[in-house]
Order: sequence, then C-alpha cells, then structure tokens
Amino acid sequence: MITRDEISRTYDTIRPYIRRTPVIQLELGELPSVTLKLEQLQCAGSFKARGAFTNLLLRDVPPAGVVAASGGNHGVAVAYVAHRLGRPARIFVPSVSAPTKMERIRQLGAELVVTGDRYADALAAAQDWAASSGAMSVHAFDQRETLLGQGTVALELEDQADSIGTVLVPVGGGGLIGGIAAWFGGVGPKTPKTRVIGVEPDGAPTLTRARAEGRPADAPAEGVAADALAPRRVGELMFPITQAYVEDVVLVGDPAILAAQRVLWQTARIAAEPAACVGIAALLTGAYKPAPGEHVAVVISGANMAPAQLEQEADQGAQPTRSG
Repeated sequence: MITRDEISRTYDTIRPYIRRTPVIQLELGELPSVTLKLEQLQCAGSFKARGAFTNLLLRDVPPAGVVAASGGNHGVAVAYVAHRLGRPARIFVPSVSAPTKMERIRQLGAELVVTGDRYADALAAAQDWAASSGAMSVHAFDQRETLLGQGTVALELEDQADSIGTVLVPVGGGGLIGGIAAWFGGVGPKTPKTRVIGVEPDGAPTLTRARAEGRPADAPAEGVAADALAPRRVGELMFPITQAYVEDVVLVGDPAILAAQRVLWQTARIAAEPAACVGIAALLTGAYKPAPGEHVAVVISGANMAPAQLEQEADQGAQPTRSG
C-alpha cells in the first residue's frame, strides 16, 4: 500500500516542477454546487505530469533515457518532463491516439513511435524497447512512483477545499484513482470520511470488470475517451488500493460524456478532453446522485485536444438525460 506520508514526501520533491492547480465552484442547474480540481491546467495539459516527474526525479535514469507507452497524455507528460530535465525519451502510442497529442510529443523533442491499434500494443512495444536499449520504463499507471505522483492531486485538493464528502475520479488504468484513494483512505484531519467514486466510460469498464472478477481482467476498450481511459485492464498495484478505499465505480455513455464536455465549456469556459469530463457526466445523468448537502469534488483530468474538436462538440445540440 501507499501511505499519506509517502505522498507528502513525493509532493515535496515534485512541487518545484509542477503547478498547484486551482479549484473552482461550478453550479450545475438543480444540482448542488460542485468543486472542480482543474488538472487540465497542469504542466503538459494533464495530471500525468505529476507521476512523470516523480519517476524521473526519484529513480536513476540511465544514459539511454526513458521509454513510455501511452494513449496520449502520459506520453505528452513523459516527453515534457524528459525535455525539461534533459533526458532522451521514446514514446510508443497506438493509432487510436489523438493527432494533437502525437504532435505535442514530437514538439517536445521525444521520438514518437506509432504502433498497433490499442494501448496494450504500444505497451508491448515499449517493453521490448526497454529490454533491448536499457532505457528506463515509465509506466502510465502500474508503477509505484506513478501512483505516488498522482496521489498529490488529492493532497492539494484536501488543502484547497474543506469537508469534501465525495470525490469523483476518472478511471483508465487506475493510476489517478489509486493515488487519490491512497491519500483519502489514510484519513486526514480535514477530510476524515471522504468517499472515492470511480467513473468510467461504459465502453471501457476496466475497474468495473476487475471488481466483478476480483482481480484485474481484460475489458473492452472503445468510445470517445478511448485514447485516455481505455487500457486493456487496470494495474496490479492500484487494484488492492481501490478494493480497500474506493466505494463504488459508475459508468457513463459517450453521449453523456460529450454533453458534459459542452456543459463545462458553455458554463465555465473549461476546455477539457472527453476523458476529463466523465465525473461531470455522472452528475448530469444521475449515474452518481449526491445526498442533500453533500460536498462533491470532481477531478478534471486533462485538456490535450485540438480547439477545433471542442468547437465541434459545442456546436452539437445533444443534452444529457437524467436516469432513474
């Protein structure tokens, strides 16, 4: 397991390199006001920079540099961190990755390799390269240092917002929710009973499938958030943490995710990629229904996308519907 003390020490290490991202309050119609943790404003456009900095600052990087597999955001983060720290980097991505993310990796000076159709294909290629080159592998979610870095999101959130009852967290491979659950599961003085709820696209139910089977297991990897929230399965390291400290996982569909993306843009001018919007989608559809007076926080995880994509989605008229 990962402790609050370890996450605190990690934060001291990476704090000079990352942004302390802000929180804001957002009104969602008849729903209570929610607190948004704006990680799309983080260095390199997502929370992934926290884990990437933790890996490169706490581990011994060989002369061959670093290698990572990514659907996009992790690759951008590792490329950014490697560039900032003066280390060579090779990033493997699948063909499903967003062109904007691929171009950003190239702009940051990393060598980009596009291989296979899904994250699992890129991961296999990255592992082969690490074995043959001696480069240090920086895993997107199944690495202790990655979990420690992502846990610093919760450390900041607890300090920025009092009495959080529930935090809604996007789930892909599970690095973010694993780190956040480790922090809140430790129980701190300001938020002694914060509930952690995972939110997944229904086309990529990785943690839902793992919880049903009692272990990480293969799941579908489809949908509008497939480049960020659709690995084949969750990580081995995060799974026992989430079993202990994540209360529930809810699913949302693609129409709800895109509607939530539009709501964030139209109501608060928050530009967020689809994967970052699943928590808002859960609230708008009723997949997660807050209790009266419950203080809900939502992590907005990233914004690596083309502006034209946001405008295209904003021009569409679909609205979320409340279920149940």
